[in-house]
Amino acid sequence: MSSHNESILREPLVTGRDITYAKVTADILVPVENKPNKAWWIGFIISVLGALLWVGSVSYTFWTGIGAWGLNKTVGWAWDITGFVWWVGIGHAGTLISAVLLLFRQNWRNSINRSAEAMTIFAVICAATYVISHMGRPWLAYWVFPLPNQFGSLWVNFNSPLVWDVFAISTYFSVSLIFWYTGLLPDIATIRDRATGLRRRIYSILSFGWNGSVKTWQRFEIVSLILAGVSTPLVLSVHTIVSMDFATSVIPGWHTTIFPPYFVAGAIFSGFAMVQTLLLVARKVLGFENYITMFHIESMNKIIIVTGSIVGVAYLTELFIAWYSGAEYEQYAFLNRVSGPYWWAYWSMMTCNVISPQLFWFKKIRTSIAASWILSIVVNIGMWFERFVIIVTSLHRDYIPSSWVMFYPSVVDVCVFIGSIGVFFTLFLLFLRVLPAIAMAEVKLLLKSSSDQAKQKLITEKAVDQTHAQFYIDSLEKYDSVAPQVAYAKGK
Repeated sequence: MSSHNESILREPLVTGRDITYAKVTADILVPVENKPNKAWWIGFIISVLGALLWVGSVSYTFWTGIGAWGLNKTVGWAWDITGFVWWVGIGHAGTLISAVLLLFRQNWRNSINRSAEAMTIFAVICAATYVISHMGRPWLAYWVFPLPNQFGSLWVNFNSPLVWDVFAISTYFSVSLIFWYTGLLPDIATIRDRATGLRRRIYSILSFGWNGSVKTWQRFEIVSLILAGVSTPLVLSVHTIVSMDFATSVIPGWHTTIFPPYFVAGAIFSGFAMVQTLLLVARKVLGFENYITMFHIESMNKIIIVTGSIVGVAYLTELFIAWYSGAEYEQYAFLNRVSGPYWWAYWSMMTCNVISPQLFWFKKIRTSIAASWILSIVVNIGMWFERFVIIVTSLHRDYIPSSWVMFYPSVVDVCVFIGSIGVFFTLFLLFLRVLPAIAMAEVKLLLKSSSDQAKQKLITEKAVDQTHAQFYIDSLEKYDSVAPQVAYAKGK
């Protein structure tokens, strides 16, 4: 283990006094080893009710057909594909945090990657439910896969971007699941060693014989880097391929080359917002303030600013290209978005996705827990409106005015979407009960270099410039979770 210490000027990634390896384990395993508290039960009951709503509304859809939705002969895609793209986008942040930030050696990922990876898995599951629901004949869902010729006919049309979706998302889900589970192995072994009876036997099976030897750790780190390298292109490819569902068509408003980077930026934007939403609640309810610090929250808010600005530039680019192209159908498509019957959706999208993230330029807002949580929800609302605007406003008025029609969601549409949110939170809350929400092994790597007490030790040993040391001590009052440590830092 290297004795390297980070700059004393940098905010600590782990805060609090007397943080030892044993305390990290004990703090993070509180939700796993103890009975759930009242807040968890309230959230779980509400989530299960939402999941039951999803089961009922999807079952009704299967029984009666997708005519139960608000679709019509002009608008054949609406809330279903909006929900699908929204959930796939939310699943992007997990792989970005885990893979890309690991390759770039960004240690602030260590406290948030586990929950972000779990969020990816659950979001992709929710997205897949929309695909199966929209098939009309879900019992033939296996036709989307390459079937052997002995089956009869080769049903797969490899020229269809919808088939590309199947390959991209199934690959993304598989690699993300392996990456997530591989990272869990050291922590599952820790739970195994602390458990007794049946729980010990279950976690022993799940730990795959992890023994903590040097060779085991070497293999673990090598596999993690390989999976990170494999996963990184998926961050760009998956939502790029999803955007091809639209970009390869000839529908005005869809037939554009800006969609791949535009969709990828939007996916990272919405994904980080959802990570922020989840972790700010988990941080408070589960008592993880020492491990998910203001530095983590502020770093994620900065990424939201960047990706939100990219999305805003994409919106303006679309408007400019539509005007500059001189194509009357393209121009009308965007004029209809801005001032047509769905103008309220367009301007909700612009307000939530372009204007609201700019508030994070102000440090006071960027470092406010309440403001960060509210704005993260606003961003995800805006990203849902973005997909709705792209899909519905481009379809409801096509080339022939006689076929123009308005789309109105049915009760089943709304119930399926709300229910999918219930499914997501049910899975996430169950995850918090059986597996550690923070990667214990990775957080422990930070104790000797990036923790509050490591920096305090440098000050005590006078191993750093005294001006810098005083700056750090004065800055402690600005850190939300280490304010009580000021007296300790000053040696009182």
